Amino acid sequence: MSSTPTPAGLARFNALEEHAALAALHQACASTAWARRVLAARPYATADDLCAAGDAATAGLTAADLDEAMAGHPPIGRPEPGDPVSAREQSGMAAAPDGLRAEMLELNLAYQERFGHVFLICATGRTAGQLRDAVRERLGNTPEREREIVRTELGKINRIRLARLAEGERGED
Repeated sequence: MSSTPTPAGLARFNALEEHAALAALHQACASTAWARRVLAARPYATADDLCAAGDAATAGLTAADLDEAMAGHPPIGRPEPGDPVSAREQSGMAAAPDGLRAEMLELNLAYQERFGHVFLICATGRTAGQLRDAVRERLGNTPEREREIVRTELGKINRIRLARLAEGERGED
């Protein structure tokens, strides 16, 4: 039986001092509880192990932890200036026509008013139209159903970011 070598990025992450590893995890998810849970299970042998720990940590987030995680995400269509990660993840909105951008702003505001937090979706690989359609559809959810969806979407985002961390990507494109 042959073993798979630990990806270079994962080996670097495993070797980081605690404060630096915690900072790297905060770049993946803004929840301190999530980052601490993932950090506590180091070292990781594989990227799958790291992602599984991230999934378990996401599943265990309290309502306050989930709020903290969501606060680290910019609204769809408005990535943080100078943040290559959010720009890459929201690239489907980059070439959206002005009318669609304006509609997304209105929908984001309506969503935030209804649910009290940013519209969170794993935007990677989605077009501007798909993102618009998703927020329209989710505006009709109950707050309880929406929280379940948000947790699922956060898990997807975290998995993508952890996989990039394990491979050694730093977010620049």
